[in-house]
Amino acid sequence: MAAPRTSPTRKALGRLSLPERTFVADALRTETVGGVLLLIAAVAALIWANTPALHDSYESVSHFHLGPESLGLNLSVAHWAADGLLAIFFFVAGIELKRELVAGDLRDPRAAALPVVAALCGMAVPALVYTLTNLTGGGSLQGWAVPTATDIAFALAVLAVIGTSLPSALRAFLLTLAVVDDLFAILIIAVFFTADIDLAALGGAAAGLAVFWLLLRAGVRGWYVYIPLALVNWALMYNSGVHATIAGVAMGLMLRCTRREGEERSPGERIEHLVRPLSAGLAVPLFALFSAGVVVSGGALGDVFTRPETLGVVLGLVLGKAIGIFGGTWLTARFTRASLSDDLEWADVFAVATLAGIGFTVSLLIGELAFAGDATMTDEVKASVLSGSLIAAALATVLLKIRNAKYRRMCEAEERDDDLDGIPDIYEEDDPAYHLRMAEIYDSKAAEHRRIAEQKAAERTADAGRGLAEVPGGAGEENDRPA
Repeated sequence: MAAPRTSPTRKALGRLSLPERTFVADALRTETVGGVLLLIAAVAALIWANTPALHDSYESVSHFHLGPESLGLNLSVAHWAADGLLAIFFFVAGIELKRELVAGDLRDPRAAALPVVAALCGMAVPALVYTLTNLTGGGSLQGWAVPTATDIAFALAVLAVIGTSLPSALRAFLLTLAVVDDLFAILIIAVFFTADIDLAALGGAAAGLAVFWLLLRAGVRGWYVYIPLALVNWALMYNSGVHATIAGVAMGLMLRCTRREGEERSPGERIEHLVRPLSAGLAVPLFALFSAGVVVSGGALGDVFTRPETLGVVLGLVLGKAIGIFGGTWLTARFTRASLSDDLEWADVFAVATLAGIGFTVSLLIGELAFAGDATMTDEVKASVLSGSLIAAALATVLLKIRNAKYRRMCEAEERDDDLDGIPDIYEEDDPAYHLRMAEIYDSKAAEHRRIAEQKAAERTADAGRGLAEVPGGAGEENDRPA
């Protein structure tokens, strides 16, 4: 009787393909720089808002209005940052999501299951933690969505600051989590935080997006076509009552992200490469500058841990994110019979899940939308987002530092390129040509060592012939005494 055929065990968080690894490395490099700028902007906002001599100027600049009143766009600087600049951030998020769905790991349902389920659990559990905290404490349920979002730029900035060498598989997992997280955050904003709808403006926005799509399909090129059209679409979406950032993600999803014959990059990849530095280096830091400037005092910090609304945000970010992402990952691996990569432990997954508790950009945005009209509560929720993110960052730092020596060895193995062909050796282990190149390299090294050995032997023979043989144990430099 033939033995039953068994399918090979699939590895969770295993090695990335080389193209995916290259894309992730490029994306994370830009996001890391942007994350550092984000940290600087957040600190600058806190200093600006909490310095007595500067506080009034911060308020004046934040609430300064500009823009055409006739078009309904006479907005404050802070409003422009939240609705205007963040549209660029969500445009990049839309491209990232489209690329993941058609060319990245999410195109394979089996590979997509783990980060998607982990991200969903990482949003559902924080919302549940917030809800339970406020039901128990008698608080408002309006802020349930605040702790659901992860800020990838802030998380990567923390990694850059603490100097941990997180392996590419874990970095890619974190990036994919953030992409899925952004998608559902956009849906939450569109569904739960949409005010009265202006059907005429919404119809105009839909028509503008249709024109955008048709021009893309017709192969029309030129920034002078698409940028004015994008601005019109954004303005119409803003005036429709739907949050204006939805226009950004919609246009990002329309770009083609698959490569055709003869293309080094798809249009989506090219545009993302151009726009991502603008998003990470300018749009998001400016949003942070005008959103993170909350007045912090001993009493205010105390309120963060005593009021149910703010305590729910902190617990949602610190506990809800870690439990949700780790639990979702473990359950997916358990029920899909996928085993964790041999190089990783479940403790590594928990550390990354804790790091995902850093919710900044989108959490601040949702906080403003959830408590619109209540300036005091909005500021307290912002303080709770900052507090929860800092606690999550501190816990993740401790957990990641414990394993940093292991991560460093893994990163060195991933980067090793002994044959100097520009491709890490770990990706060429099944290529006979790689082993032939390595054989030539080692033969060359062996020949060099033989030559050196013969040279040293000849020198020793010549020294012995002149009576300068070595003294056993070595000789001192002074009076030829033994060393």
